[in-house]
Amino acid sequence: MSAARRKLIIFDVDGTLVDSQDAIVAAMSTALQSQSLPAPNRSEMLSIVGLSLDEAFVTLMPEVSADRRGLLVQGYKDAFVALRKANRGEAATPMFSGARDLVIRLHEAGHVLGVATGKARRGVRHFVETHGLQDRFDVVQTADDAPSKPHPQMILNCLAGAGVAPEDAVIIGDTEFDMAMGASAGVRRIGVEWGYHPVERVLRGGAETVARDIDHLSDILDTFWQDQ
Repeated sequence: MSAARRKLIIFDVDGTLVDSQDAIVAAMSTALQSQSLPAPNRSEMLSIVGLSLDEAFVTLMPEVSADRRGLLVQGYKDAFVALRKANRGEAATPMFSGARDLVIRLHEAGHVLGVATGKARRGVRHFVETHGLQDRFDVVQTADDAPSKPHPQMILNCLAGAGVAPEDAVIIGDTEFDMAMGASAGVRRIGVEWGYHPVERVLRGGAETVARDIDHLSDILDTFWQDQ
């Protein structure tokens, strides 16, 4: 990557850096059971990962009232926290193999790193503390800071906070929502194969390329801006 112009690399968290699918499905199931609602199948529950919780429940169960949806959101949060405690944090949401090393390598190479996630601020704080990534991310945007993906505001806030132009930034994510958010914000877009949306959806969202694994993602990033 060119050293003359600062590059901003923005990561999604769930499904991109962290393998949280079991915890998400368990927390979602618990929240739905608490309201005597049937749980969708696993693939349906994972298909909404990346959206804010309220938007996720709107998508899964549009017929549910706003008040009841609020109870579902709180039930999910409570269940997820309980899972973290029971599994001592890291076991509940492990990072994908090689992901932590990649973040550290990029940071130590002097790149500006960011996060844009449907997690709450508390969840991101837990993520960075659990995996020893404090001070590795320069700009962080969560569900508490901006509208749900695919709205571009999270990325726009990251760009403003880092002082980087859209053409010098990339979003890395596993969902159609990540790619659509990036396209709306005018930044570049790399999808990943190992997350919660099939490659076809990631491409439909606007991915320029899709990484097969972490090593492939690292290789892509090493040459991504060579034409600039």
